[in-house]
Amino acid sequence: MSIAAIEQARVAPGALRRPILSALVVARNEEHQLADCLSRLRFADEVVVVLDRCDDASPEIARQFTERVIEGAWEREGERRNAGIAACRGDWVLEIDADERVGPELAAEIAAVIARSPADWHLIRVDNYIGGRLVRWGWGASFGRSAHAGLFRRGNKRWGEGRVHPAIALSGSQGPTLGAPLAHHVDRNISDMLHRLDRYTSARARDLRDSGDIGSLAHNLRRIVSRFWKCYVVRRGYREGEWGFLIALCAALYPILSYLKARLESE
Repeated sequence: MSIAAIEQARVAPGALRRPILSALVVARNEEHQLADCLSRLRFADEVVVVLDRCDDASPEIARQFTERVIEGAWEREGERRNAGIAACRGDWVLEIDADERVGPELAAEIAAVIARSPADWHLIRVDNYIGGRLVRWGWGASFGRSAHAGLFRRGNKRWGEGRVHPAIALSGSQGPTLGAPLAHHVDRNISDMLHRLDRYTSARARDLRDSGDIGSLAHNLRRIVSRFWKCYVVRRGYREGEWGFLIALCAALYPILSYLKARLESE
């Protein structure tokens, strides 16, 4: 949608001002996921796609759905996401990833919420899939999420500096969590999950080295137990059987592997 079209949509003749929704997708080399993701966002007034150092067909795919494609190179996760938010022109922003899908029920709820909500941001529940299996329990501790602040008024969310799982700063008031879930296709299989653990811990190790404080072996050994307990018991991963055990194990290993990479490897 053009700037002129957005302004016209905001104030239709004889109508109250209508909130404008921008859908934001930030991706890197997601040619296998991007089309399916973007095809579900046609209900938004504009779609903004930020592509970070892509060397696959992602740019061509993105331009089939929107003219608002921004290509660049960002070292840190927060930087590229903030660039995407800054490029959005709507009153509200729906921020999702290429491996996430907005279903019709969620799309309708988002439209209804932005039309009447006095709040500044809302959590969206997430249904996480490994392959074709829905895994509801046990996510957390930096290895998954059961909900995230994906719907917010422009200007009320900012990402921090980290390379992986950067902190999020939210301002204003929180509204009710949306009822319809976002479908998140986390990993295709166990091998994908382990490759993700490797990527995440390498990025986290760089953040630790940059901070000048990588922590201690003893502290990170203790975190193996606390993080496993959090995912498997507190977040009820045991309800997923062996899948819950696997998620808890990966979450437990995340800090110690990050520490060891920061300690033993060079850039």
